[in-house]
Amino acid sequence: MLNGYSDLPIIKRTFDEGSEILGYDCFELANHGPVEQLNLTIHTQPIMLLAGLAVYRAWKFLGGRNPNYLAGHSLGEYTALVAAEALAFTDAIKLVQYRAEVMQECVPNGIGAMAAIIGLDDDTVKVICNQITDHNEKKVILEPANFNSPGQIVIAGHKTAVLEGMDLAKSKGAKLVALLPLSIPSHCSLMHPAAEKFQKLLEQIDLCSPRIPVIHNADVQQHQQSGEIKKY
Repeated sequence: MLNGYSDLPIIKRTFDEGSEILGYDCFELANHGPVEQLNLTIHTQPIMLLAGLAVYRAWKFLGGRNPNYLAGHSLGEYTALVAAEALAFTDAIKLVQYRAEVMQECVPNGIGAMAAIIGLDDDTVKVICNQITDHNEKKVILEPANFNSPGQIVIAGHKTAVLEGMDLAKSKGAKLVALLPLSIPSHCSLMHPAAEKFQKLLEQIDLCSPRIPVIHNADVQQHQQSGEIKKY
């Protein structure tokens, strides 16, 4: 996806900054893989942060004006906070790398999964998740993870449950069901232990009031105080 920016040096410079902090060539991994390594969340998350920030810097370099608001979907919220000058670049890399590590520790690679369900309403997807979880006597977890838009919902949980949920969604008339190339089941209750670990590091990070308002995923509001930003 970054190929269209190949004539803008700011893109490579942003990745070089991140690579120096992380200790590996992020630009090489993003562009040439191997894809198995790129899809590990410990690599995916920092590279997504760098990609988003690089494109924003390119926009500014080419004379793009400041936006009135910033927002980021899930991990993208960290990019938005850096762009808003509320979060330092180096701290963002540190946070996102640790976030990825504790999430992967929480659910080892191959145990969890996520899938996109397109063409079913929210209630139908909730019923599918509950049916599979209850059928397995709650030994596996399957939950709606992201309500991206009406008719597009991502489910997450144990991989066996996700695969079962995909089959059930197809049988109920889903237009498209796709397993996502991720190594962790984000945004579900399997991540609670990771959230607790991550909070401890987050408390040590300094945040400033955003120079551009950031709209948060959790409550669709903007916050100025460091403690409030960390909370949401």
